[in-house]
Amino acid sequence: MEPNTLERALADRVGAAVTGLRRLSGGASRETWSFDAGGRALILRRDPPASPDPAAMAREAGLLASAANAGVPVPRLVDHGDDLAGSPYMIMERLSGETIPRRILRTERPGLARELGGILARLHTMSPGPGLPGDDPLTALTAHYSAFEARPAVELTLRWLADHRPPPGRRTVVHGDFRNGNLMIAPSGVTGVLDWELAHLGDPAEDLGWLCVKAWRFGSPHPVGGFGPREELLAGYAAAGGTPPTPEELHWWEVYGTLRWTILCRHQAERYLSGADLSIEYAVLGRRVCEQEHDLLLAMDLTEPTLVQDPLENAETPDTSPHDRPDAHTLIDAVGAFLAEAEQPDDRLRFHARVAASALRIARRELLLGETHKIAHRTRLKSLGCETDTDLAKAIRDGVLDDRMDEVVTAVRASVTDKLTVANPRHLSLPA
Repeated sequence: MEPNTLERALADRVGAAVTGLRRLSGGASRETWSFDAGGRALILRRDPPASPDPAAMAREAGLLASAANAGVPVPRLVDHGDDLAGSPYMIMERLSGETIPRRILRTERPGLARELGGILARLHTMSPGPGLPGDDPLTALTAHYSAFEARPAVELTLRWLADHRPPPGRRTVVHGDFRNGNLMIAPSGVTGVLDWELAHLGDPAEDLGWLCVKAWRFGSPHPVGGFGPREELLAGYAAAGGTPPTPEELHWWEVYGTLRWTILCRHQAERYLSGADLSIEYAVLGRRVCEQEHDLLLAMDLTEPTLVQDPLENAETPDTSPHDRPDAHTLIDAVGAFLAEAEQPDDRLRFHARVAASALRIARRELLLGETHKIAHRTRLKSLGCETDTDLAKAIRDGVLDDRMDEVVTAVRASVTDKLTVANPRHLSLPA
């Protein structure tokens, strides 16, 4: 939609002229816009016109009211409805603070993990309201995964989760995406819990485990969102009236959360692969799946951090092309450097430029190593009597290779390491 059209629609809703309208980089499933009107700083959350979901938007608006009543910091809802220039929407106050994880983690934040525990304890007392889903989490996740190709690392994890599943806990409102990136954080602490579209009924330990998933640490050694230790999170949860999970229960939910993010990355990549949304962000998310597969192996003690040199460092490419110089590898590097250095007019374009530069580095590494990795992968599969990853995944699922599980794990670990060496070699060295 053209910004001028959206400005006029917003002005009609808030009864004042709209200024400073700009789209923000966050929000994979909904548009997020910042603007000012009538002396107020506001945020618009809006469904993409191609995939409106008015029931979900209304449900989220109700959850914001329930959260505020429970003492959870949330933005004040200004307006919501089914049709803002053709899409369901919410308009909220714009909170002070920062949501971009790498910026937040530049500063030590003692006490934040404990504060987050207290917020979650209050969140888990919320009135649920109508229409919240409450499916069995592992069954639902397995069904979601079945829409995509079978993956050996995922099959190993599904078996581990089934074998180690804790007894059912109490059921509460679960935020579903409570993590670094969906929290507005100011120097004084948390000013808002955002993005409630994945809220559901479930075990409250799910939110605690999700916050501790390695993906949300952004390279920090602190397990709670990069902020602090699990012990502080659980202490804050208990002090605010919550019943903390045991360490074993929390670990199960961390593994579950890591698998969930694995499958969500693959789901988002499908938006690009299907042609539904050709955003560079969704394309690159497909190459992040192997990061989560590695994290799954770490969480199950099936691998350990490994220092691997980036293949692009001191890379020598063969001079076999009949074409003029610079060659394909050098051109890829040149475009990547341009994207990294070019000035972009807004945060969203800057973010997508960084993602595009990352995509080019992945392509370069694959050009260097792809053929070698293909031969090694075929050899590993053949040694286990398999032709494809699908064959190996099915064999793991059916238990036909249980007597050779050490060999299976070795093969899966080597495959994930090769994929990560191309996609993001630095990730291999990050601690569990």
